[in-house]
Amino acid sequence: MQPGTPDEEWREDCAPRRVLELFATKWTSMVLHTLHVRHDGVARTGVLHRSLPGISKKMLIQTVRDMEASGLLSRHVQSTMPPMVEYRLTDLGRRFVEPVELLYGWGRDNPDALDRLVPRPSSRRG
Repeated sequence: MQPGTPDEEWREDCAPRRVLELFATKWTSMVLHTLHVRHDGVARTGVLHRSLPGISKKMLIQTVRDMEASGLLSRHVQSTMPPMVEYRLTDLGRRFVEPVELLYGWGRDNPDALDRLVPRPSSRRG
């Protein structure tokens, strides 16, 4: 493939695909958004769980572990009894909040477009 050709621009590791892969699960963007908007970038596990209606504890733990492995969050354990676990947005996580907030803002500004979407069969939306 020649650099700059359409095939090269849409290869499997191109930027658009990498961004979409990062947000392939809805919870990644929602965790970023919630930590940023509601908790100033830092929250304990239980607080984060209560801030995300509809997420199971198992899915939250899986999501934050994936995000930690990706470098979006850091995990901090305080040596109390019982131990308190806190998640913090990293510098990289704060960079990824910006496009998430733009997309969420577009959704808030365009509810009519969202209402016109036909729900997917797997959607919980009625």
